[in-house]
Amino acid sequence: MIIKNKKAYYEYFILDEFVTGICLAGSEIKSIREGKASISESFCSFTGKELFLVNCHINEYKFANQFNHDPKRPKKLLLTKKELKKIKNKIAEKGLTLIPLNMFINKDGLCKVTICIAKGKKLFDKKESIKEKDIKRDLDRNL
Repeated sequence: MIIKNKKAYYEYFILDEFVTGICLAGSEIKSIREGKASISESFCSFTGKELFLVNCHINEYKFANQFNHDPKRPKKLLLTKKELKKIKNKIAEKGLTLIPLNMFINKDGLCKVTICIAKGKKLFDKKESIKEKDIKRDLDRNL
């Protein structure tokens, strides 16, 4: 199961990617396995020396009744100190941000999140990427 952030490639230039673990409650992982999550509006932020995924929406699990989770709570991302330091130094530059690209469950059953350091596109960059996508689609059709 892969949950993608489709707007990320349209809105940002992707510079560097990291695959991280994520701390979840039991009902959250069950909702993700059902595909009931959204990371399109989410972003990553530092709180002290820890990195959190903010504004990630994971629907409540319908069979968890009173032990359910808060759908929009910040989720801690699991990285080494070296990686956290590298990310913090990079996003200190002006114009760079940290966003999630996708959320997936690996072969061991663990949930992972691919985050990236990204730079926002201007309007003319977005138009250019749409133009390139149209040209590529036309070439594929002709072949």
